Amino acid sequence: MTTLAAIPDSNLLPYIPGYAIVEQLYAGSQTIVYRAVQESSQRPVVIKLLRQDYPTFSELLQFRNQYTITKNLNIPGIAHPYSLEAYGNSYALVMEDFGGISLRDYTQNYSLSLQEILEIARQIADILHDICQHQVIHKDIKPANILIHPESQQVKLIDFSIASLLPRETQEIKNPNVLEGTLAYLSPEQTGRMNRGIDYRSDFYAFGVTLYELLTGQLPFESHDPMELVHCHLAKLPLAPHSINPEIPAIASEIVLKLMAKNAEDRYQSALGLKHDLECCLNQWKATGRIETFVLGQRDVCVGVARRRHRFIIPEKLYGRETEVATLLKAFERVANGSSEMMLVAGFSGIGKTAAINEVHKPIVRQRGYFIKGKYDQFQRNIPFSALMQAFRDLMGQLLSESNVQLAAWKAKILAAVGENGQAIVDVIPELERIIGQQPPLPELSGSAVQNRFNLLFQKFIQVFTTPEHPLVMFLDDLQWADSASLNLLQLLICEANSGYLFILGAYRDNEVFPTHPLILTLEQIQQAQATVNTITLEPLVEITVNQLVADTLSCPKELAQPVTQLVYQKTQGNPFFTTQFLKALHEEGWIQFQPELGYWQCDLASVRQLALTDGVVEFMGLQLQKLPVETQEVLKLAACIGNQFDLNTLARVSETSLVDMATNLWTALQEGLILPISETYKFFQLNNSDNIDRGGEIVVSYKFLHDRVQQAAYSLIPEDQKQSTHFKIGQQLWANTPEAEREGKIFEIVNQLNYGLRLTAHKTSSGLLNVQNHDEISRLQELDLVQRHELAQMNLQAGQKAKAATAYETASKYFTAGLAVLTENGWENSYDLTLALYTEAAEIEYLTAHFEEAEQLSEIVLQHAQDLLEKVKMYEIKIYFYIAQNQMLAAIDICLQVLEFLGEPLFKEPPQELAIEDLMNLPEMLDPHKLAAMRIAIAMVTPSLNAKPDMLPLIAYTLVNLSIQFGNSAFSAFGYTFYGLVLCGSPTGIERGYRFGQLGLKLLELFNDRKLHAKVINIFDVFVRHWQEPARKTIAPLREAIQVGLEVGDIEYACYNATSYCNYLFFVGETLERVNQQQQKYIDMLLKFKQEYQIYFAQICRQLVLNLMGAAEDSLILVGESFDERKMLPILILDFGQKEVYSRV
Repeated sequence: MTTLAAIPDSNLLPYIPGYAIVEQLYAGSQTIVYRAVQESSQRPVVIKLLRQDYPTFSELLQFRNQYTITKNLNIPGIAHPYSLEAYGNSYALVMEDFGGISLRDYTQNYSLSLQEILEIARQIADILHDICQHQVIHKDIKPANILIHPESQQVKLIDFSIASLLPRETQEIKNPNVLEGTLAYLSPEQTGRMNRGIDYRSDFYAFGVTLYELLTGQLPFESHDPMELVHCHLAKLPLAPHSINPEIPAIASEIVLKLMAKNAEDRYQSALGLKHDLECCLNQWKATGRIETFVLGQRDVCVGVARRRHRFIIPEKLYGRETEVATLLKAFERVANGSSEMMLVAGFSGIGKTAAINEVHKPIVRQRGYFIKGKYDQFQRNIPFSALMQAFRDLMGQLLSESNVQLAAWKAKILAAVGENGQAIVDVIPELERIIGQQPPLPELSGSAVQNRFNLLFQKFIQVFTTPEHPLVMFLDDLQWADSASLNLLQLLICEANSGYLFILGAYRDNEVFPTHPLILTLEQIQQAQATVNTITLEPLVEITVNQLVADTLSCPKELAQPVTQLVYQKTQGNPFFTTQFLKALHEEGWIQFQPELGYWQCDLASVRQLALTDGVVEFMGLQLQKLPVETQEVLKLAACIGNQFDLNTLARVSETSLVDMATNLWTALQEGLILPISETYKFFQLNNSDNIDRGGEIVVSYKFLHDRVQQAAYSLIPEDQKQSTHFKIGQQLWANTPEAEREGKIFEIVNQLNYGLRLTAHKTSSGLLNVQNHDEISRLQELDLVQRHELAQMNLQAGQKAKAATAYETASKYFTAGLAVLTENGWENSYDLTLALYTEAAEIEYLTAHFEEAEQLSEIVLQHAQDLLEKVKMYEIKIYFYIAQNQMLAAIDICLQVLEFLGEPLFKEPPQELAIEDLMNLPEMLDPHKLAAMRIAIAMVTPSLNAKPDMLPLIAYTLVNLSIQFGNSAFSAFGYTFYGLVLCGSPTGIERGYRFGQLGLKLLELFNDRKLHAKVINIFDVFVRHWQEPARKTIAPLREAIQVGLEVGDIEYACYNATSYCNYLFFVGETLERVNQQQQKYIDMLLKFKQEYQIYFAQICRQLVLNLMGAAEDSLILVGESFDERKMLPILILDFGQKEVYSRV
């Protein structure tokens, strides 16, 4: 086989069977082009080859794309392909040879007159019109891709390797070095930094650059710096061609500048309009040798596909967000001048959050900054730093596409920042290793030291990229689902961004957060640290703004557009997405038509008003989808069941059809812009191209819906009585075709489909089991054999545990319930471990979601069937906690004492022997599961004893410490020592020793690094111990953090205790009454949410005290007002809690 890449001498020609190679025409970094003769027909051909023996998939895809598109373009202005032939591990593209050479080479040898340039430009305008009619965007117009016959000066366009058959594409931000196309000729929107899509007008820009070069002999923008070129295309106006060459008529210069307008709306809108102006110039020049100025674009009317109708274009300008965008840009300017800021954009789905944020791209380029982004996922909240790491992996990708010299510089800077600890960053950003190389192992640390090391290193790491030379902008989407580690790191980065030049942008759904949501709590802490945090809330567009959008779309004055505006606004209520979709639908139905005599579009309002148009977005979109081919509708229904993102292989498997047929059925939806390709791989299957399709099974082709409303609309098309069977079929196919090793990664995807298909909702029977309820579901369930039912129950258990770890408790409950429903009636006998795990998890999750009655029912079932004492202890523990939540303190104490007796560890009556506190730190680790269980139960006994039998508290402390001394330390010992410190501090002579025991507890908490005990230990130490030896103000930050940790790990009881204590201590340390009241109200709402009955009333008493002091009560000496009424509640509280407890609290 000939190895082209290894040929040093261009005179050595390859051997291609069936062809006689004549000469080499071109040699580039990726391809070589030869002139040849086909031996069988003796016709001249041009053959294009890839240089590498083993080309990348991307290179092969571009070759196929060029062939696929051009073979279906029956127009005269292109070099037509003859065949795409196998050549080694690659392809040979055989094309017609009409004797042309590239315009680039031609102009190097021949000087073109103005008339010749205009003639060539007119031909190219014709070609652009023809490819527009076939809905092709070339994306790489330049002199090297235009062939000209030296004698006839006939022109043809070549190299459709990156061309698109979609009417609109979106370019993601990439390093300029790896952008598709040729940077010197790239339209602003092709850079990915313009907040606009790519359409046919991108080719007009590139053609404008080409004309500029032909007329002036130079490019409009020249730089060896790719980012500088991007900035020029985005923001810099080129010198007018006639100012460079005075012989160029001014009107010709104006044509070029119109083609090169930064916004596509300001360019020519049709190739025919351009051709008309070029012909006017050419005719004048031929007649008089001069070209007088005239009004450009008089014939610039957009004609749609195959001349059927005029092209209807809705502008992509950002309407009605001027104030918000200005706020964003001003914030970035401050960051570019050395500050660090956080800006949040809030709003409902479809309101335009991402579009507003993307407006910051242009100034980022001007400042040579980096833009990176990540997105949080509801079910990945148990994965620390998920979106942050996505963003920085994106950044590493941008760096890896830079030159070797730049990479070496980055390597030196990063290594200087992280020193010998680079592996800590590589562990979370694997791509970093490709830049800095393999790193030495990390020194072993324990407890919080590991987190402290990572935080410090990450601060230094990020400072490498936050400099005056290149500010860093990081966009994090769906912040409402951020994990606690991410929130803590964000707080650290923005509060201690010593180097500045950091701009953190965040988007979140404000309807999904509440006052005590971790995101809101973190933002409050950032603001208290005096860091800059601002929030922009996007509202629906007002009618006057919609009027501007409608007027621009119809190309008419605003007053003429007002009647249409009123109709559109009535239906869309200012939602930007729905507004554009509604206008598009009116046009597609023929109710908006172009009036050539008027020069603008008109809407048949009388006919539209007679239609029964729905006000619902989903229903309206559903009606539009029904106009698609039936095959396309069916595929979209399946895709909507799968999710917002889906892939071709899954669709093909589910529908039991070929990849080619499936891609063909999706094609109309792609062209309509209802779904978007996630990568260029979709081109492998476009136009029903079945050549070498056997490779298709190796390719992952992924798509996503344009908007969640489109997905919902497609789903709404499925008849209600077919939705379940559709989901069930999808689930079965996914289950059968997903390798077991990959199932965990797709656990939600598979389980959701099967659960919905089986309608696995909970219905308790008299035996306590959970079952499905009607004949259809039972019938489908019977399609699964016993092994499959066991596997499905197991997958539901895994999905529930994963959701629980992400604190998605309601979702976890659904999975556990479904797992129980799919079990057989004799699950306890046949699948004991699985059944036990499902019931145990279900009972705990019902407690965590404050469904106490359900939790008790489930726990009783476990206690009836559990065979092992430790299995029962877990259920007793859950019962203790929901009894506490319901203020059944004596019942909770009784269970605690009973379980300790079962475990053989009744409460110790005597204090532990006097040992040096330092020696206790070095005790061996407690490993006996029964002793560990006794420690858990003793800890659970603290709260009810504190409120109902306080005389038992010392005994609990003695028990925890004595068990630790006898059997070793554990994470529970951290609580035990701290609690013993509380008991010692009850005596003036024991305060110093009690404080030291408290500190011992904190050290053990750090050593064992058990977050599940964090809220408990902090509560005991910071509420009852710390203030004896330290200023009370030092309790504020730990208590606030413990609230969040408690919520995250499911320790609802102590999260709520910390919340009430936090508010009380704010009051004690002299915080303003306004702030104390604000915090009290917020956390009372949290207590109500979790039904913490015992704590709610006393929190309300404390708040009413604050309100009284603020003057918000009629009588400041009586607790009667908005939060509490002592006249009504005091008798009730005494009855429920006892006079002594109420007295101590009040």
